[in-house]
Amino acid sequence: MSQSTSAASVHNSDQALKRLKARKSAESRFRFFGIGAIFAAVLMLGWLLNSIVGTGYTAFYQHYMTIDVELTESIVDPDGVRDPDELRKANFRKIMQEAIYARFPEVTDRKEKIALFKVISASGATDQARQMVYQNPSLVGETLTLSVPTSDDVDQLLKGYIDRNAPEARRKVTDQQIAWVDALKATGEIKSKFNWTFFTATDSRDPELAGIAGAVVGSLMALFVAFVVSVPVGVGAAVYLEEFAPQNRFTDFVEININNLAAVPSIVFGLLGLAVFLNFFGMPRSAPLVGGLVLALMTLPTIIIATRSALRAVSPSIVDGALSLGASHTQAVFHHKVPLAAPGILTGSIIGIAQALGETAPLLMIGMVAFVTEIPSTLTEPASALPVQIFLWSDSAERAWAERTSAAIIVLLTVLITMNAVAIFLRNKLERRW
Repeated sequence: MSQSTSAASVHNSDQALKRLKARKSAESRFRFFGIGAIFAAVLMLGWLLNSIVGTGYTAFYQHYMTIDVELTESIVDPDGVRDPDELRKANFRKIMQEAIYARFPEVTDRKEKIALFKVISASGATDQARQMVYQNPSLVGETLTLSVPTSDDVDQLLKGYIDRNAPEARRKVTDQQIAWVDALKATGEIKSKFNWTFFTATDSRDPELAGIAGAVVGSLMALFVAFVVSVPVGVGAAVYLEEFAPQNRFTDFVEININNLAAVPSIVFGLLGLAVFLNFFGMPRSAPLVGGLVLALMTLPTIIIATRSALRAVSPSIVDGALSLGASHTQAVFHHKVPLAAPGILTGSIIGIAQALGETAPLLMIGMVAFVTEIPSTLTEPASALPVQIFLWSDSAERAWAERTSAAIIVLLTVLITMNAVAIFLRNKLERRW
């Protein structure tokens, strides 16, 4: 028997065919489990997004009531001085009460009047009238047609979150209030509009008046500080460690700790910021400056690791060619290697900053949980952040806060996805292939 015939008989033997069948079966099982894992991950992600979007999209529109308001001079400005500071102190709540009572003159009972006034947002309506008169005192004595937000309960009723068929004792809106709302909606006095307040207003105790403007500005300020601090320091440290640092125990110790810091829980950085920036240096609490510094510390390991990986991906022949032409090692690194690694460095930096945008725990530790009703204008003013705002709203009991929380999550996810998309686009746009 020849050698080739013997080899063929071995490969075609029952044992060989059995092993081949077992290997193909193992490969099929692995492929099945892999596809199943991907399908399960996509399914859970889809379920999560559907839950968030399904709950939060209704926060992007709000119901408003059109009402005629008579700015009675005897109530708003009895002295007739038209002093803006005095006008702000006027009883605009009574003005709004009389306006809605005039719409339903048949309501005379005191309890029914209280229930009728709860159809609109008392704080939103009175503040709107007060601001208009403060900015233009000549309006006193005139009758204005205002579009004021409805109360959060009425808004939830019209959005279908309150079951009007449930027993009256089990819902916040009474049968009489439902009748008033239906009448106003039938005449077009109550309409739904895009909720610009959600994007332009700051936090509020009333969900129908709450917005994310202050939190967004606070987050942008903190990210600006984090970017200015972490990117130059992180890139500089990575270039030094990768290209210039001697290989000894100290640099090995530094590299190990950088890798370990990348896996440290973010709340540890919050504790570090609390101990160093607040307690030791005495910096202001709840300030974007402190929040940005804490986020910069958290982002540094990610930027350093990403930068070193980008530098290693550059072909050594680039540096060798520069050195062979007489360039120094420093010139070869900064004139050739770093520019070629720039797409990877930029991608790592953007991803690191995007990760910092979604952090809540370190900001909680440094006190960025203040109830801020004004948009911060400097880095040292008290401010909130969008993830912290989401955390605070999620802890509120009223149903209207649930849709505001989900809507804020949608905004945060949109920003994060955009930042990651920009990072991918810049990497593909700037990347050079050789």
